[in-house]
Amino acid sequence: MTTLTLHDLAKKMAGIDFTMLQTFADNGEIAGRPMSNNGDVDYDGDSWFFSLDSTDMVRELQAEPKVALSFVGSKGLLGKPPLFVFVQGKGRIIRDKEVMREHWQKSLERWFEQGVDTPGLVLIHVHAHRIHYWDGEDQGEIQV
Repeated sequence: MTTLTLHDLAKKMAGIDFTMLQTFADNGEIAGRPMSNNGDVDYDGDSWFFSLDSTDMVRELQAEPKVALSFVGSKGLLGKPPLFVFVQGKGRIIRDKEVMREHWQKSLERWFEQGVDTPGLVLIHVHAHRIHYWDGEDQGEIQV
C-alpha cells in the first residue's frame, strides 16, 4: 500500500476527463450518469460540471448533496490494471455567471450554444471529502 498525496494523485488523473457522477434518486436508489470535466482536469479535490437546471441530477443534488464520482484511467503499462479513483463528496449548484465563466470551455458550446447565457444553465461543484484510489497493485485513501 502506498500513500499518494493529492498532488501526486492529481498528476496521475491529469488525462482523465470523464467520470460517473452518482446521486441519490427520489426513490432512494443510486443514479449515475457520465459527466465531463470539460478539460478542467487539474484535480485539487474539486470537480466542476455544467448541466441544465431542469435535469433529474440537479433536482437530486438539491434534495441530497452527497455524491460520488468514479474515474477510470486508460489501461496500465505491461498489462497492469489502470488507475481507478472513487471520490465521496458534497455537490452544490452554482448559478453565478462569473463563476461559470471561470470554468467555461469553448467546447461546451456543443451542448450549450448560448454559452453561460444558456437559459437554465447551472454549474455543479463537487468538493471531495474522501478519495480512494487503486493504481495497479497500489491503493490508498486521501482525506480532503
